This record gives sequence, C-alpha cells and structure tokens, in this order.
Amino acid sequence: MRANVNLFWILFGFFILADAAYTIWFALAHNGGWEPVGTVGIGLVGLMAAFIAFYLGRVLSAQGGELPEDRQDANIEDGDAELGHFSPWSWWPILLAASTSICFLGVAAGLWIVPIGLALVAVTLVGWVFEYYRGNFGH
Repeated sequence: MRANVNLFWILFGFFILADAAYTIWFALAHNGGWEPVGTVGIGLVGLMAAFIAFYLGRVLSAQGGELPEDRQDANIEDGDAELGHFSPWSWWPILLAASTSICFLGVAAGLWIVPIGLALVAVTLVGWVFEYYRGNFGH
C-alpha cells in the first residue's frame, strides 16, 4: 500500500503542475485570458489524488503492519481474503437479473411493466436470501 500512497502523491504533484502549466499556457495564447473550466477541472483532479493519497496513508498507518503486496517474499495466496459463501448451483441471481431487466424495460418501453418487474424483483430477492432456509439445504 505504500506504493499506492506514493503513486497518488506523485499524481497530485503532476496534476498541480499540469494545472499551472495549463493556466499559464492559456493566458499566453489568449492575451491574458483565463479559462475557468479546464483550470478548475485539472485542479480538482489533483485535489482528488491528494485526498486518496491522504486516506491511503492514514489506512496504512492505522493497520500497523505490512500488507503482502508490500513484501518482496510474499506469495500470491498470502493476499487472499475470505470472500464468503456462494452457491454455485443457485439460479436465483439469474432470475434476479432477469426481473431487474424487466424493470428497466418498463422504464424504457412502458411504465405499466415496472410494477410487474418490482414484484418479480421482490420474489427473487426473497428467494435468494432465504435459499438456505428451506428444501434440501435448510438449517
């Protein structure tokens, strides 16, 4: 993470210098004029990079240890985290995606389809959440 912090501080410096160069270049090309959109936009991108660098720096100091990606002797599997439990045989995510697409179809084609899609979304979402509470896999 230390590399990420350094990268975003470098990006902050680059965008601030680019902002100054853009402002000066525009002023020289247009007889002292000022173009606010580009100047403010590039400056805000630099400010965003500084916010991200500051946040990552605070997270790095709060962790109190090195991450696996910061060590030279780390293996790929050292950074693996627990992702949770997923059902590889579940059809509920596909049905939820289909019912959500019916909702979006209703927004595009006719609003009378939206309540049908929302009802299907509610049914499929409840089915997915309570998948392990009934049938062969019930607790």
